[in-house]
Amino acid sequence: MATIQDELEIRAPAKPPGMLSKLLALRHSWVAVVGATLVLFWVVVALIAPFAAPFDPNAQDFMALANPRPGGEHLLGTDMLGRDLLSRVMWGARTVLVVAPIAVVVAYLIGCTMGLLAGYFGGWVDTVFSRLADIVLSFPVIILYLIIIANFGASAFNIVLAVTFTATPQIMRIVRGLTLDIKNREYVTAAQIRGESALYIMAVEILPNARGPLIVDACLRMGYTIIAIGVLGFLGLGLPPPDPDWGGMVKDTYGLMSVYPHMALIPAAAISSLVIGFNLLADGIRELALKD
Repeated sequence: MATIQDELEIRAPAKPPGMLSKLLALRHSWVAVVGATLVLFWVVVALIAPFAAPFDPNAQDFMALANPRPGGEHLLGTDMLGRDLLSRVMWGARTVLVVAPIAVVVAYLIGCTMGLLAGYFGGWVDTVFSRLADIVLSFPVIILYLIIIANFGASAFNIVLAVTFTATPQIMRIVRGLTLDIKNREYVTAAQIRGESALYIMAVEILPNARGPLIVDACLRMGYTIIAIGVLGFLGLGLPPPDPDWGGMVKDTYGLMSVYPHMALIPAAAISSLVIGFNLLADGIRELALKD
C-alpha cells in the first residue's frame, strides 16, 4: 500500500534527454538540417567578418563608381557610394545577429515572467496582465515600431526596446496558456503538497515542461524580429548610417533597382535566407517533437 511519503514523491516526468542529444536528433529531419545550416552559415559569417571581410564596410572606392557591378576585386559589386557590398553584408550580419537575439531574449524574460504569474496565480494578476497585453496587441505592430523609434531615435538599443515592447504580450499569452494547462498536472500538485514555494514551482516544475512550444516559438520569433529590423532599416528607422544594416542597404539602393539590381537584391537575399533558416529550424523542431 502506498504511503503518504510515496505520494509526496510524485515528480515531473522522467528527465528528458540533454541538450546535446536534442541537437543530435535534429539530423533526422532534413528540414531542421537545412534550417540549421542556413543559420549556422550566417553566424559564422558574422563571427569572421572582422577578419574575412575584404574591405572596411564604410570605405569608398571612387574608381568603382564607374562600374559598380559584381566582378574584379569587388566580388558582389559596390553600392552607389563605392562601398564593397560583400563587406557590408558580412558586417550587417553581425548587426542582425546581435540585435535580434538580444531583443528576443529580453522579450522572453519579461513575457515568461508575466505569463507564469498570470497563469499560476490567476485572479487580479491574470486580469491586469491580460488587459495590458490586449491593449498593446490592439495596435498594429508597425505603428508601435514607428511611434517608439520616432520618439526615442534610431539606435540598436531603441530597436531592442521596440521589439521587446511588441513581442512581450504575445509571449505572455503563450506562456499563460501553457501554465494554465501544466499547473493542474500531478507533479505540480505534489510540489504544492510538499510545501514548495510558488517561485520554485513556476521555475522548476512548470517552465521546463513548457519549453517545447517555447523553443519553436523562439525560432519563429527570431525570423519575425529579423524582418522587423529589416523593415525599420528600409523605412530609415534602423541603425544610423554609415553602420551596415541590411534593411538600410535595400533602402539606399532601391531607386537603382532597374539599373543595378544587385545593390538591393543581395542584402534582400541575406534577410530572406536567414529568416527562412530560422523558420525551417522551427518546423524541424516541431516535426521531431510530434514524433516523440
